[in-house]
Amino acid sequence: MSTPEENAPGSGGADAARDARPVVVIGAGPAGLTAAYQLAKLGDPVVVAEADDVVGGISRTVERDGWRFDIGGHRFFTKVRPVEDLWNEILTDDDFLLRPRKSRIFYKGKYYDYPLRVTDVFKLGPKEVLLCGCSYLWAKVRPPKDQTNYEGWLVARFGWRLYRHFFKTYTEKVWGVPVADMPADWAAQRVKNLELGKAVLHAIAPKRKQTSITTLIEEFRYPKFGPGMMWEACAEKVEAMGGSVLMETRVETIHLESGRAVGVTVSGDGTSRRIEANHVISSMPVAELVRSLDPPPPDEVLAAGRDLHYRDFLTVALVVSAEAAFDDNWIYVHAPEVHVGRIQNFGQWSPYMVVEGTTCLGLEYFVFEGDALWETDDDTLVKMATHELEQLGLARPDAVERGYVVRVKKAYPYYDFAYRENVAKVVDWLAANAPNVHLVGRNGMHKYNNQDHSMFTAMLTVENIHGANHDVWSVNVEEEYHEERSTAEPETPDDVGGGTGRDAPILPWPPAPR
Repeated sequence: MSTPEENAPGSGGADAARDARPVVVIGAGPAGLTAAYQLAKLGDPVVVAEADDVVGGISRTVERDGWRFDIGGHRFFTKVRPVEDLWNEILTDDDFLLRPRKSRIFYKGKYYDYPLRVTDVFKLGPKEVLLCGCSYLWAKVRPPKDQTNYEGWLVARFGWRLYRHFFKTYTEKVWGVPVADMPADWAAQRVKNLELGKAVLHAIAPKRKQTSITTLIEEFRYPKFGPGMMWEACAEKVEAMGGSVLMETRVETIHLESGRAVGVTVSGDGTSRRIEANHVISSMPVAELVRSLDPPPPDEVLAAGRDLHYRDFLTVALVVSAEAAFDDNWIYVHAPEVHVGRIQNFGQWSPYMVVEGTTCLGLEYFVFEGDALWETDDDTLVKMATHELEQLGLARPDAVERGYVVRVKKAYPYYDFAYRENVAKVVDWLAANAPNVHLVGRNGMHKYNNQDHSMFTAMLTVENIHGANHDVWSVNVEEEYHEERSTAEPETPDDVGGGTGRDAPILPWPPAPR
């Protein structure tokens, strides 16, 4: 796949960056604001256009009546040194808390610690453990013939019984389609190095031996008022350095002339205006970007954009008394009898997120915009979530004081069998026809990266505008990235990994939080 920076004479360089026209950044999420911040520091004029009324994208902090909600849970841990340096530049040490990490899996009426302990392995029962072992060995001898789909890929590595126990139900809950209908490359990056033997070894090895193999991330930093605190501060700093952050401002058109983007028409407050542009950095969904180009690209490129899909998301936040809460940061719910996929305990992320004497449990539902859950009214969703909390044995209905619903569109880029080809068509066309349109971030690249890697794509893009030649598409995150601390040096611009990026929000053996 070509990148917009390649095959594009005159697409970057310091002279281009110093043009009097601003760089227009589309989207005020982590990638967009990181790009704007880096540009403003370099003295480049920059304008950020954000369609929402709050910054941060899915990394925002939502506030309701004094309670704060984190959309998905965002740990501030990274192996990318420039990103960590940037976090420390935007917020101070006093703004961060060091939080203990605890999570569990709920499956068939039982809670399993993560990482697995030997006692958890045997919760399946001695007979089932033996059958899973035999199924695993049989899969090694007679793997599925078709491993191009996710189901075949997983069965070949874990066996049918473990696949059905810890993958099938939960994955279908998260993504809303049969596992066999998902491409193997979608999952391969996420679990590419995971083996059953390694998981069991970790469960039964003495603690000293585990430490010699790897050190699990047992604590992490977290902004005291949630991840949105980072991006609110970042937006303020961008404006203090002379940049503009336009809220509730939607990009309608990206104007192309003579093989470059030359301007962006935005709308807001019932009016529209055109902003002349030197470069455009886009973190908006690729499908929306393609529709905004004028003149429009060929039909096959427009069709490729339309054929990129997304998974949407809603959180039902239930306020309960502090005594009724559990001490996990989050719990993964594999139980098929409930709709909820994951439950956050916001009070365990930060006591500043909740009102004293209470905590707030965020029940997360993976949906498609327009489906039955998405269209259900808030009161009904609160009642349903309260009932599911009781079904899971976590809290009685009378412990729930109130509830709130937060909906997020296009939370996760969806990987189907055609997504790779579709993205390539769009990127290759931009490289040849609008090389100063740069794609960054999760939705901007249709690539399921974590927050820090989305930021890193923006940082490298700014360097490219100033004459560098980084391949932002190589920025990636391995499957155990946020689960293990390595003794290796953090990533730098010349060491950004490879592959297709973060390919699943969570996988159940072991589950990795977003």
